[in-house]
Amino acid sequence: MNKGELITALVAKTQLSRKNAEAALNATLDTISDAMVKGEKVQLIGFGTFEAKERPARVARNPRTGEAVKIAASKAPVFKAGKALKDAVNK
Repeated sequence: MNKGELITALVAKTQLSRKNAEAALNATLDTISDAMVKGEKVQLIGFGTFEAKERPARVARNPRTGEAVKIAASKAPVFKAGKALKDAVNK
């Protein structure tokens, strides 16, 4: 399912107009992204948790040449599914 199909599903379930459903979805995604940028955790009980995790700097090897390559520290977005979502998927 892509974003357009998700908006269509929202329209069918909520009876919102397509324009309002798209605005609601965009606002939700922007709010989650903004919170993660600030280092906050977004927890939706029953669905899951979105957060940004720190990745430390490390040294890796180029598999082709064997040369050591430094990889800088970074943050990675992470989603951890909640129990209710896991149970629904595994039915």
